[in-house]
Amino acid sequence: MSRIRQPVSVARVGERVLIALGGNAMTAPDGSASPDDQRGAVEGAMSHVTALIAAGHQVTLTHGNGPQVGNLILKNQLAADVVPPVPLDWCGAQTQATIGTLVLNALGGRAAVVVTRTLVDPADPAFRDPVKPIGRYFTEADARRFEGLGQTWRRFDRGWRRVVASPEPLEILDAPAVAALTAAGFTVVAAGGGGVPVARDAAGRLTGVEAVIDKDLAAAMLARAVRATVLVIATDVPRAVVGFGTAHARPIGSVTAAELRVLHAAGHFAGGSMGPKVEAALRFVEQGGDQAVITSLGDIGAAVAGQAGTVVRK
Repeated sequence: MSRIRQPVSVARVGERVLIALGGNAMTAPDGSASPDDQRGAVEGAMSHVTALIAAGHQVTLTHGNGPQVGNLILKNQLAADVVPPVPLDWCGAQTQATIGTLVLNALGGRAAVVVTRTLVDPADPAFRDPVKPIGRYFTEADARRFEGLGQTWRRFDRGWRRVVASPEPLEILDAPAVAALTAAGFTVVAAGGGGVPVARDAAGRLTGVEAVIDKDLAAAMLARAVRATVLVIATDVPRAVVGFGTAHARPIGSVTAAELRVLHAAGHFAGGSMGPKVEAALRFVEQGGDQAVITSLGDIGAAVAGQAGTVVRK
């Protein structure tokens, strides 16, 4: 543990930065997701992004969409007897466009949204045992009714909730379009919610699948595809923490990928929260990125300079 250091100031000008915005950047502080709440949250988040752009950095954005997809799923469920529910990949595509529009309005200038597909393997083990909960809690009677529509539901402490597969992302199919727009000087919003999950059938045709792609793992993949030098994973805490929730909790400052990989393998980061963020940061750096930073939204400017957050280097 003694080898874990505080962030070190590094002068970085004109970086190619990919910022992965967490769900807290898309909703009000209390988690509410009314249109006005979302608009205000996005405008606040973009104030930090525009400062980076003004400083001369080339920025690409991706984002979470959990609350927004949850709202669409609830509408599907409530109206299931009147209007056929739309598949989950449609929900992902709709939220990419909706959130993207809010971001464009807040950024102004040269910005673009790419509705982005992420390729997965239909034979991924995650499809045999879906465990990713989505949407709200319902009674067992409601859950059984939805199961009749082909969905998978499981019981949790607070009730029944729908679960879907979360397979490994294999390729960001629309990354070339993102890269072309970025090279043309656009700030691009892409791969929202991890991308619209698609798979190839036996004939090689692409079709949407009922799945959720981890947005942070997709962000690391997109960052490499567009040749970003820095990946910033913006969340609701300033740093990753070893021993979180214990008397020995310790925030991580500057750390090498090798050091962080050891801590990750030892189980220090929860699978449903910080774990995917740490894994995404590691993959980005291990596959050639200069540095990855996990930090709070308000610190993304300092994070690019290596002055804030958990800074992962080679």
